[in-house]
Amino acid sequence: MPILGGGFAVGFAALMAWHAVNTGRAQQWLFIIVIAPIIGPTIYLLVNVLPDVMGGSRVRRMQAAAQKALDPTKEYRQAKTECDDSPTAGNLMRLARAAAALGQHGEAETLFRQATVGIHADDPALMLGRAQSLVELGRHQEAVDLLVALGDQGEKGRTPQAALAMGRAYHALGRFSEADTAYDWAANHLPGLEGMARYAVFLADTGQRDRAHDLIRDMDKRVTKISPHFRKEARTWRDFAAKTLEPTT
Repeated sequence: MPILGGGFAVGFAALMAWHAVNTGRAQQWLFIIVIAPIIGPTIYLLVNVLPDVMGGSRVRRMQAAAQKALDPTKEYRQAKTECDDSPTAGNLMRLARAAAALGQHGEAETLFRQATVGIHADDPALMLGRAQSLVELGRHQEAVDLLVALGDQGEKGRTPQAALAMGRAYHALGRFSEADTAYDWAANHLPGLEGMARYAVFLADTGQRDRAHDLIRDMDKRVTKISPHFRKEARTWRDFAAKTLEPTT
């Protein structure tokens, strides 16, 4: 069996290498396929073969995830090059989002602020991005002030993402009644489980453990129904919430 398994790995790698050569992708991919005989060919299959064979949005999401795992800073580097060449509001926002995805929230906040000027001073996407960065940086009152101004724009500024950021900021400031309202709305309208998870943490922090447990039970049900491709992320948020309810020693 080990011989058979080794033979399969060699054959799989050779097949992916052949595909790379015949599709003009050899230069960057052959090295990866050779140094990582199992992982390299698998990533190549996800990124380059399946999209050609199957198509569809699900495969494109798999492709994006594989590319991110292979080179997590690629989007940031590309966005920075574009921004250096042409620092438009759109390019600044793209770079800010890439920086935020890497946890570089100080840089992201600066970039969002630089973009939110002139005709873009009231741009909802830029304002929300900056507010989210301010929350991550612990500058909660600044985030609240910005989110209130965003909400004054009406429906376009009152999104589930904005509500979640507002809930987090109010929570940190000790404004629990307002935080509860914002978290509750975000948890019921935000796709995925982050809104529910952060609401459960808030409930546990404010002594409402029974309500927190109810939310986690609801999350457990939802995790089983989520597409396998997104289940790992969903479970991460579920565990993030459940950790706050673990008994302390």
